[in-house]
Amino acid sequence: RALGVAVLAVFLFHTYGMGMRWYIAGYAPWSNSYETMVYVAWATVFAGWLFVRRSLLTFALATLFGGVILFVSGLNWMDPQINPLVPVLKSPWLMFHVAVIVGAYGFFGISCLLGLVNLVMMSLKKAVLAQRIKELSIINEMSLLIGLALMTIGTFLGAIWANESWGRYWGWDPKETWALITMVVYAFILHARFLPVLRSDYAFSVMSVLGLASV
Repeated sequence: RALGVAVLAVFLFHTYGMGMRWYIAGYAPWSNSYETMVYVAWATVFAGWLFVRRSLLTFALATLFGGVILFVSGLNWMDPQINPLVPVLKSPWLMFHVAVIVGAYGFFGISCLLGLVNLVMMSLKKAVLAQRIKELSIINEMSLLIGLALMTIGTFLGAIWANESWGRYWGWDPKETWALITMVVYAFILHARFLPVLRSDYAFSVMSVLGLASV
């Protein structure tokens, strides 16, 4: 409980920091690599809070992953300076599209970690862990469903933004193409259980880990 309260305090401070950056800059704080990493860390821990009552382990993994992402955002090749937006980013679609689609990465990251933990527990071959493996697989699927929904909505919002900025909804540039590939990959992972050969928790865990590569 004490650690949970501590994580909540840090999470609220993180939220406050993002809010202050938004206020100072005058635009949503996810316009460059540094801001995006900070936001992904926030979204990951937020996703962990959504599952905290179902699984403390999921919450712990989300907190750990959020810390790793914040560590990456502090590396010297990330530029934390607040700069004026380039013209194409001066659009309300920046706030909606990026917030939704990048928020999906937090849920995908949690799914990857849950898959890794399940694979470790399966390798131990302890009967007592079977119920925990099943529990984490259910939470993993819930996380993937939320992530895929956000990814799909965010991609459609991106198409609207592209039409506003460049006069076309879809141009097959690398970001658009990989957004579509990521949607297809995670849609396959979620539907793979309808194939008898991929119906096991082991196959689902492996796919949830490998799926993050598409992100």
